[in-house]
Amino acid sequence: MTLKMRLRLTQARKGAEAATARGLGKAAEHLLGESRQEVPLEEGTLSRSGTSVVDRSDLNAAVYYDTVYAVRQHEELTWRHDAGRKAKYLEDPLNREQQTMLALVAAEVRRALT
Repeated sequence: MTLKMRLRLTQARKGAEAATARGLGKAAEHLLGESRQEVPLEEGTLSRSGTSVVDRSDLNAAVYYDTVYAVRQHEELTWRHDAGRKAKYLEDPLNREQQTMLALVAAEVRRALT
């Protein structure tokens, strides 16, 4: 009896990369959603400016808020905010949700490789 196996490593690598990009997208969207629950809210402009993007070529994801005052709002710890809203509205959810985001990426890769 002869057993033949064909390894398609290039195809597997490409599948894993595509799955990683999908997982990064899900993780970035998760972070965006969590941060929107804490972002200072007066008129909603800052919250609506939140965006998540994935660079598939480098397998990097980013979540950012795009207003001229977003960084200052994030870093100014002395400013007062409505209940549940605060500075560090992106950093704190990033630290708190790290394991969930890793699990989202891992699940996509696992699905692609099984």
